[in-house]
Amino acid sequence: MIPTSGSYRLTNIRLHRSLTPGLAATFNSDGFALVDMSVADGKISSISAHGKPNVAGDAIDLAGRIVLPCFVDCHTHIDKGHIWPRKPNPDGTFMGALNATGADRTARWSAEDVARRMDFSLRSAYAHGTRAVRTHLDSVPPQEEISWPVFEAVRERWRGRIDLQAACLLGIEGVRDKAWFERLAKRVAGAKGVLGVVTYMVPDLEELLDQVFAQAIKRGLDLDFHADETDDVAAISLKKIAEASLWNGFEGNILVGHCCSLARQPDLEVFDTLDKVAKAGLAVVSLPMCNLYLQDRRNNNTTPRWRGVTLLHEMKERGIKVAVASDNTRDPFYAYGDLDMLEVYRMATRILHFDHPVGDWPKAVAVTPAEVMRLDGAGTLAAGGGADFIVFKGRSWTELLSRPESDRIVVRDGRAIERQLPDYAELDELMV
Repeated sequence: MIPTSGSYRLTNIRLHRSLTPGLAATFNSDGFALVDMSVADGKISSISAHGKPNVAGDAIDLAGRIVLPCFVDCHTHIDKGHIWPRKPNPDGTFMGALNATGADRTARWSAEDVARRMDFSLRSAYAHGTRAVRTHLDSVPPQEEISWPVFEAVRERWRGRIDLQAACLLGIEGVRDKAWFERLAKRVAGAKGVLGVVTYMVPDLEELLDQVFAQAIKRGLDLDFHADETDDVAAISLKKIAEASLWNGFEGNILVGHCCSLARQPDLEVFDTLDKVAKAGLAVVSLPMCNLYLQDRRNNNTTPRWRGVTLLHEMKERGIKVAVASDNTRDPFYAYGDLDMLEVYRMATRILHFDHPVGDWPKAVAVTPAEVMRLDGAGTLAAGGGADFIVFKGRSWTELLSRPESDRIVVRDGRAIERQLPDYAELDELMV
């Protein structure tokens, strides 16, 4: 349907208001407008209301199908991906995941193992229509000496297809070794990465956060935290991160993931935290599929009673940038998933109520994470911008989010790509 070269015009397509800035058109109650879009030389040459005269190239009538910009997935773990067959989570709990992953990392994460699983994950993401990925890399010794060089090589191989970023991942207690943490920060900076840690309510949390911020300021790094991935109402490290950002005068981008405990806390505590998060300019990403899987597991005779997600609606009302992302894929933290951001948005809509009205929630998988990752032009469709988009069969949100859309058409640089998902059998020899 989409030509492999040359100029063409897509007519009678539906674009969403939140992802097409400045578009002059008539939008329906769900935020869609019928438009025509012309493509030439890998760029979008024009977007106009459907039916206006346009002479650029052959016309392809898409009969009202939805077209979205390619996705941006700002929180993943492709170094962990697909180890489930050889190291499953024994009970589905967070601690079960932590212990299983640690054991597998120690025993199996060679450079070849990590590289092959990373490439498998990226091929899946690319086929589903993702154009940018931020991955966390487990960076506890000696893994940082293995995974960072692998990441840099993989990033180079994928250049031009997926914009790939990495953030180091270690427990906040690892920062106590100041000399080692400084070496890690230097390595991250050398790889043009992002400085990241997992925060817990340790007695010296504020002091350790100061050290993290000091290294980020010294080396000009953005920050990415895992925080409060628990139902413990006493877990308030999101607030502590915001406070540390304010008193350190940090000017870089900060993304905080999970923040599950916030949904369990009293309103006064919640409002105080969110006010500080807004003032500090933090962005927050929720991982709805992974945390629905992990949180509130007790035993096989108990039904989970909460969703494990954070307060995105309340954050958004305060002007806090919010996103959703894939997180883990077929590893002990999440037994499922395929780095398909349509699946993430579909699940987020159901779990977090991104509907009635839809408003600008689609930004949470496109332009907002692109801004956090400093990717100019990503996550939107605009004249003069890159022709990177996905053509779906659905003509409304209820059609789009009711089916997997496995036959979607992914267009990169104006050309439809070969959407070949990798076969799981490719990884079999790594699982023995």
